[in-house]
Amino acid sequence: MVISIIALLMAILMPTLQSVKNQARAVACQANLRQWSLIWSMYTNDNNGYFDVGLGGESQTGRDRWTYTLRDYYKDPKMGLCPMATKPLSEGGVNPFAAWGKFSDHSYASYGENEWLCNRGSGAIGGNLENYWKNIDVKPTENIPLFLDCFWYDVWPFDIDIPPAYDGSTEGFTGSNEMRRVCLNRHKAVVNSAFLDWSVRKVGLKQLWTLKWHRNFNVNGPWTQVGGVQPEDWPEWMRGFKDY
Repeated sequence: MVISIIALLMAILMPTLQSVKNQARAVACQANLRQWSLIWSMYTNDNNGYFDVGLGGESQTGRDRWTYTLRDYYKDPKMGLCPMATKPLSEGGVNPFAAWGKFSDHSYASYGENEWLCNRGSGAIGGNLENYWKNIDVKPTENIPLFLDCFWYDVWPFDIDIPPAYDGSTEGFTGSNEMRRVCLNRHKAVVNSAFLDWSVRKVGLKQLWTLKWHRNFNVNGPWTQVGGVQPEDWPEWMRGFKDY
């Protein structure tokens, strides 16, 4: 009888305990991103306000990824891990709760850079050179994502990107519909993001389509309420999330 009561109490308390743990991890994730905001601020300050060149394509070598570019600015690799996503894909991690890597330079993380910030030259992917921000002297800094929950080391979204069919969908993510890289249900229908004004806040998954990812990104595009999206247009797993 005593064992049955204990089992019942555990069944009642476990979901609450797990919820408390996840809330603590979400807070720790935001704390990480505040540190990354400071790091990016120092990096751009040291480079006349400009961001890194970034790495075109999906190379596994990593020389121009942020983990390499920023290496002199941080010491603890664990800072690159959202506490909800610490196990690399290469070691059996499963999205949306997976880190990316490990690559040839042994780097892995679960945050990604907004690739549209990169200081790209004539080699810009797809000839979209006019979309890149390149430096911090732009507006609106409070709505330009800098660094956030991501299942790859960077993200290159367009306002027409289609949301993932299911949470953690990764099929064919290279160079198309890259919003799926950040549309991850890690923190109860939100992701954590640092912005170009160096602030950090929660972003609703549907809200991702309202952020100013690049210079010509339509924040009132087809996946926003202003743009006419209907509840039934969203994949079933997202329909109950807050609309924007």
